[in-house]
Amino acid sequence: MVAIRGATEQDAEAIASLHARVWRATYHALAPASAMAALTTEVRLVRWRALLHAPAAGQITLVADEGDTLAGFGQLAPATLEVFGGRHEIKFLYVDEAHRARGIGRRLMTALAEAAIDQGARGVALGVVNGNDRAIEFYRHLGGRRVGRYTDAGPVWRSDNLVYAWDDLKSLAGPRAP
Repeated sequence: MVAIRGATEQDAEAIASLHARVWRATYHALAPASAMAALTTEVRLVRWRALLHAPAAGQITLVADEGDTLAGFGQLAPATLEVFGGRHEIKFLYVDEAHRARGIGRRLMTALAEAAIDQGARGVALGVVNGNDRAIEFYRHLGGRRVGRYTDAGPVWRSDNLVYAWDDLKSLAGPRAP
């Protein structure tokens, strides 16, 4: 059974490993070789340790555990780019390949939408690399609508990103348990 919970500092290593592995598999045909070489598990671990040690105001990182295995993670934070139109940003949503097509991404999105509601957000949005067709289809299936586009300067790769948004958070979150 999969459980969604708030991430702790002790999750940094597992998150960094999953992040690097899924990112490489997803972007191997889209990102330049220099990005593949630079964005290692070790680089990700430094970042995740910092993010989990001192979260920014409003930042929430959730993990999906199946037993002792990290199956996925997601992060919500107030947006820093105007292209998100004042909505909160889903900064990360990653599900391990071995756990895909089991509803984990949907459950993480639901939990992130609930967190956004709790923070008083008027909506959520995310950037997805143009060409990441699997993710784009997933976001469309969840009712996301394309509202913009931007170039992410990134630390090592300037990627073309599409912005998908949800303004009806209650619909994305679904019914809450009493």
